[in-house]
Amino acid sequence: MRILFLILSFSLLVSNVYSQQEKQADTTVNHTVPLIKANKADLLNNIDVIFNTQIGLNNNFEGGNYTGSSFEINQFRFEVKGKVYKDKVFFRFRDRYTRDPETQSVDNISHSTDLAFIGYKISDRTSIAIGKMTANWGGYEFDMNPIDIYQYNDIVDNSDNFLTGVQFNWTLSKNHVLSGQILNSRTKSFTELYENVPDVEEAKFPAAYIGNWNGSFLDGKFKTIYSFSVFQEALKNGRPVNMYYTALGNQFRTKKWLFQYDFKWSIEDLDRTGVVSSLIPETVLDHAAENVYYIEHWLRTVYSINEQWKISLIGMISTSYWKDISSLEKSDRVRTAWGVIPTVEFYPIKNFNLKFFATYVGRYYRYSDYSKTVLGQENNNTGRIMIGVISPLLVL
Repeated sequence: MRILFLILSFSLLVSNVYSQQEKQADTTVNHTVPLIKANKADLLNNIDVIFNTQIGLNNNFEGGNYTGSSFEINQFRFEVKGKVYKDKVFFRFRDRYTRDPETQSVDNISHSTDLAFIGYKISDRTSIAIGKMTANWGGYEFDMNPIDIYQYNDIVDNSDNFLTGVQFNWTLSKNHVLSGQILNSRTKSFTELYENVPDVEEAKFPAAYIGNWNGSFLDGKFKTIYSFSVFQEALKNGRPVNMYYTALGNQFRTKKWLFQYDFKWSIEDLDRTGVVSSLIPETVLDHAAENVYYIEHWLRTVYSINEQWKISLIGMISTSYWKDISSLEKSDRVRTAWGVIPTVEFYPIKNFNLKFFATYVGRYYRYSDYSKTVLGQENNNTGRIMIGVISPLLVL
């Protein structure tokens, strides 16, 4: 009898649960609420989500000797950009997952964050943006998407390329655009960057002032990206301690060929680039070097065999100088770094920006007699063979 009672009770319970499930199912079907409302979904048409990716097998060499290999995610930068409110307001955010995310002491944002700014389109010709953004250095080396770079030359490789501040853009015509920026001159504090330099007082507002011109000629066959920058870093005996940076980028394109040439010149009262300082032992100097300058040449040639195959060659030279040794030496040159990067790229899908690549990055370092005898440096070279895939994957 007890068993019969339990069976009947269980049957009633199952029947009641099933009935409730049917009611819930009916409620879900008859009163569906979309996750994103239609008026909100329209915003997605103006928003792009991009996975900027460079992944490959890196094989490393030093002094001509093989030192090891590894699969690496060389670049992964998550990016969201778009326009809102009748195309008047725009924004861009990009974060690099292959960099230390440490919050910086000056701009209070992660070092891994490249871009985090909001902009407003004042008119068809004028706009303003504020936040962390690309410093408009000029030159085509810096203008390329970072995932397409296998190795930067010294200045760009050692710079704070993303700084916080404000930018103004003026479109003079369809062929000429001017921009001006006022930015923090760095992301780290003065002491973190330069150590304690004698008789030098940190600037109360370390600012960078950058002017940039993008020009186009001959129906777009010849283009320019020129810039000039002044960085106010500190004061010494009441006089400003600055960095002056000039970049002249030139591009010429035909149906099959692309030629790009950058000239860069950085004059630094304090060694902002840091190459010279990194070569000086602490027994010689225990803080950033003063009175240095760098001169660079960067040349890229690309030949398109067809829609799917491209070959390219990059040659670059960076020469570092330290004026303080000119009284001791015939020349103030410290080091010359040469670079050569031959590359083959294959696009497997037509009209889609995904490519497989194979490249060699060769770097050759030649030191002056002063660097060898006083600083203890020796000529050397490094190499890296890279095979992998690159794509700015547009996922939304």
